[in-house]
Amino acid sequence: MYFIILDLMLPEMDGIEVCKHLRRNQIDTPVLMLTARDEEFDKVLGLEIGADDYLTKPFSPKEVIARIKAILRRTQQAVPSNQLKQIKVGDLTIYPERYEAEKDSQVLTFTRKEFELLYYLATHKDKVLSRDQLLSAVWDYDFVGDTRIVDVHVSHLREKIEPNTKKPIYIKTIRGLGYKMEDPV
Repeated sequence: MYFIILDLMLPEMDGIEVCKHLRRNQIDTPVLMLTARDEEFDKVLGLEIGADDYLTKPFSPKEVIARIKAILRRTQQAVPSNQLKQIKVGDLTIYPERYEAEKDSQVLTFTRKEFELLYYLATHKDKVLSRDQLLSAVWDYDFVGDTRIVDVHVSHLREKIEPNTKKPIYIKTIRGLGYKMEDPV
């Protein structure tokens, strides 16, 4: 198993561009961003473009190792082998083994986190899931504070699967609670 530890401040091409290039080329090797940039904007950007985790300096070697182990656990178990069959939600077909979905005979591609979020929502169809539950399940975070990263990824999913992002039919926002995936009515 390969793993990439990436600094944002690299010569010639910064870590954001490297990560974008990896994900654009469907390279799904796990990425841990390890950097001195600790602004919320940088963290959210790093996670949005496809990093699996983001750690700011100063940090201890034990924390780096623990985060690497957590990412490897998630990526190796992202789609359990006994659940590799396709999942149908309305006219959306999700293919866990390919990290793809198909809608209206069109193949949809996703970043790793987008797909893992879609898969988790689909395997818990018709259940309301809080942002904290989604963070814990998909990002493996015991996170207190801003859960905006979930909203951003839901927005990206909606852009790819919803016919009208203003009036979603697959991923519903349950005001004050979280999100629910359901068959369109």
